[in-house]
Amino acid sequence: MRLNHEESFTIQGGNFLDAGEVSIHIKRMLQDMGVAPEILRRVAIATYESEINIISYATWGVIHIQVSPEEVVIDVDDEGPGIEDIELAMQVGYSTATDKIREMGFGAGMGFPNIKHCSDSFEVTSKVNKGTHLKIKFKMQQTDTTES
Repeated sequence: MRLNHEESFTIQGGNFLDAGEVSIHIKRMLQDMGVAPEILRRVAIATYESEINIISYATWGVIHIQVSPEEVVIDVDDEGPGIEDIELAMQVGYSTATDKIREMGFGAGMGFPNIKHCSDSFEVTSKVNKGTHLKIKFKMQQTDTTES
């Protein structure tokens, strides 16, 4: 099992046609590495929510993944309006989505709460009129399958 990998994915804001492509690629990549299904599910949810946030609100962004035997670390950086009130943005149901975004089925205000719920560690920093940075961590739950 190869568990040392690093890769970055650039995402264009407003490109709803490709929404989910990066998270699908990351899930398949981790699956090929032999990462446990529960971790795959959690990483897929967090990367999908991050990807949709970039597409919905930013001009562009990057999802960077680092995989090691100990953890999966996702760094998300975007260039966009930033977040004025992170505490408010963390509340279930809070959204600044436009009517157009809501009509497409996005913008329900579950992105950050879902990421926080799925991850072992989640940090958000943002500068208004600059962009937002997320650091999301998932611990690898390695079990020893050898018998003594």
